[in-house]
Amino acid sequence: MRSPVRDLAQKDGEESTDRTPLLPGAPQAEAAPVCCSARYNLAILAFFGFFIVYALRVNLSVALVDMVDSNTTLEDNRTSKACPEHSSPIKVHHNQTGVTFPAMHAMWSSWAPPLERSKLLSISYAGAQLGTVISLPLSGIICYYMNWTYVFYFFGAVGIFWFLLWIWLVSDTPQTHKRISHYEKEYILSSLRNQLSSQKSVPWVPILKSLPLWAIVVAHFSYNWTFYTLLTLLPTYMKEILRFNVQENGLLSSLPYLGSWLCMILSGQAADNLRAKWNFSTLCVRRIFSLIGMIGPAIFLVAAGFIGCDYSLAVAFLTISTTLGGFCSSGFSINHLDIAPSYAGILLGITNTFATIPGMVGPVIAKSLTPENTVGEWQTVFYIAAVINVFGAIFFTLFGKGEVQSWALNDHHGHRH
Repeated sequence: MRSPVRDLAQKDGEESTDRTPLLPGAPQAEAAPVCCSARYNLAILAFFGFFIVYALRVNLSVALVDMVDSNTTLEDNRTSKACPEHSSPIKVHHNQTGVTFPAMHAMWSSWAPPLERSKLLSISYAGAQLGTVISLPLSGIICYYMNWTYVFYFFGAVGIFWFLLWIWLVSDTPQTHKRISHYEKEYILSSLRNQLSSQKSVPWVPILKSLPLWAIVVAHFSYNWTFYTLLTLLPTYMKEILRFNVQENGLLSSLPYLGSWLCMILSGQAADNLRAKWNFSTLCVRRIFSLIGMIGPAIFLVAAGFIGCDYSLAVAFLTISTTLGGFCSSGFSINHLDIAPSYAGILLGITNTFATIPGMVGPVIAKSLTPENTVGEWQTVFYIAAVINVFGAIFFTLFGKGEVQSWALNDHHGHRH
């Protein structure tokens, strides 16, 4: 069955060769079985790896409540009086991780067949969301019934156990894996044969001149601006305007992450099915999922400024927005592997560097725009985030690509596909 959306995407200027991940005339091996396969074992181990990474981020926030002296002076309260108070404020801290995602992208450049990228990467990275959901209440239970030190002992021991499994079961490439079947190894290698480069030097100048890369940079920056607004500034708005602290309710705090986890898993399956079974081009799928994952949250973010004092509706909008954001995991978030699989880790390092800026700049701008803490001032904050997100979605739609770029291949004048 041929999709009219695919036809539209090709009319927009994408090469028809993007229909398959291989060069014209190259044989495409039948997909190797999923069950007990080395590539899906890698995805599951990566899932638990990101689970642990983000659990370690969250448990510090919970343990700090017991670690810090309860008699410390409270911060000045700037809470608005527009709505009746529902709870008292607390402060949540997070430590940061920076190298894990580029490292995993580099791994998948050798392991993920092009028509399974969305599935494999969404499974891997979804562990981050579930790690947040589970570690938040679990850390609280450990602190309550035992001691805050056991939070670090428990998650530290789990992390060490995972590390031993990773060293034992994972290899850098299919060629060096000791337990992979011959059929699966040939399937992976044949699907990537015309996509990887053996160049030892990194083509920095072509990379920095690549418009498709800057399309990802703009999308990543824009998405993170709204992401930080949703998960950092919107709870602040709810606390200071609606006078309800969502972070004090464990269930409500976990809902946005739970929704994002579920959406990431499902969108990864859907994206690859559209490409493999419905013959959608890679670029068409990346565009569709990026548009849904960026414009959807923008709409609900703006709507959050017009809900009055209905904090339950604010929680619903926050959950829906972050859930829709999960579509981006099969959109621009993995587009690095589409345009330059050999340098995917480097590209993600570049885009992720720019994407951290909103986390530093966004709260400062929001604070400067809300001196009186009024609803109107916060609406301006939400408008700015929404406009930035929509701009990023449009920019990626116009300038993103779904095929390997010429500079990412051994022969810069070879086929791009």
